[in-house]
Amino acid sequence: MQAPHLLFTSESVTEGHPDKLCDQVSDAILDEFLRSDPEARVACEVATTTGLIAVLGEVTSTANYVDVPKVVRRTVESIGYTKAEYGFDCETCGTIVSLKEQSADIKMGVDEALEVRDLAGDYEDIEALGAGDQGMMYGFACDETSELMPAPIAFAHRTGRQLAAVRKDGTLGWLRPDGKTQVTVEYRNGEPARVDTIVIAAQHDPDIGNDVIEQDLAELVIRQSIPSQWIDADTRFIINATGRFVIGGPMGDAGLTGRKIIVDTYGGMARHGGGAFSGKDPTKVDRSANYAARWVAKNVVAAGLARRFEIQLAYVIGKAEPVSINIETFGTGVVSDEKIETAINAIFDLRPGVIIRDLQLRRPIYQQVAAYGHFGRDDLADVPWERIDRAEDLARAAGLNA
Repeated sequence: MQAPHLLFTSESVTEGHPDKLCDQVSDAILDEFLRSDPEARVACEVATTTGLIAVLGEVTSTANYVDVPKVVRRTVESIGYTKAEYGFDCETCGTIVSLKEQSADIKMGVDEALEVRDLAGDYEDIEALGAGDQGMMYGFACDETSELMPAPIAFAHRTGRQLAAVRKDGTLGWLRPDGKTQVTVEYRNGEPARVDTIVIAAQHDPDIGNDVIEQDLAELVIRQSIPSQWIDADTRFIINATGRFVIGGPMGDAGLTGRKIIVDTYGGMARHGGGAFSGKDPTKVDRSANYAARWVAKNVVAAGLARRFEIQLAYVIGKAEPVSINIETFGTGVVSDEKIETAINAIFDLRPGVIIRDLQLRRPIYQQVAAYGHFGRDDLADVPWERIDRAEDLARAAGLNA
């Protein structure tokens, strides 16, 4: 990112994008199980195509009954697929549900972590919880925006949320639920300088002209989303470049949970490991540890320890402690990386049980972040991994305020 000049692009998608529809259905089902049973083990995948939603996965829960098809239809309705003329609607779409219990082999490692198996029950519950998956998870933060996110993905999400808002409130009644936004930011010597290009693909009614689409989306979506100081005379607006976007949603493209993981995270600016998020309860560290990693990274940047920061956590299924922690400050750290890593280890306990406790993750809070990103959500009130509640402690532990 230190080149004298470079362009970086990130994209977002609206709720009606088929992959995002699947993410929201997956998390709506997860939330419904957590309302009745906070200890539920859920791994729920969703696939969709014209007229059909399939719900697949593993659920182990004491919840008496969850009406999964009802949750599916309610979610599809909230997204805006309410008319048969859209090619997909909440009343007529079919649902197939195939859910079974969590694997007993996985369950035994989550119930009793490797670290406590020889302690004969002499341990706390949070110590007992083993990682529900394995792999590497990343957290990232930078000081490019107020939400401590990279500018391209932050602006793409803001534009996507505004595109949905003017559809839902009736301002642009000709809009339909599917849409994509894409923002290219010009960087100069590592600093975001201006927005170079903004792309919108917006599903629309068949009888609306391209001139109206371009004018309305430029004025009521783009200019309402991106601060004017970022846009100059050379900024390009590219709106519905194909000239027509009537067929969309599951009618235009099949969808699947987890396929928009770069949209969900940092827009390609940071690395990603592990799996996707939606439909997974917090014992799955590819969700909870990714959230914890963002929490750590955001607090490091908020503490002033680095302007740009990435952390990698690695876990093995059935073990509580991370097998490795790695950090990168990209040359922006104000103290040594060793001091920052030591401070992180002193302030944060990154075992799954502690993450779940500290971030209060056994709650139905997931559908709200299933669209427009899981991170940098300053538009939402209850996103605990976005707190900067440990920044001062980190700064002290790293000797910054000494």
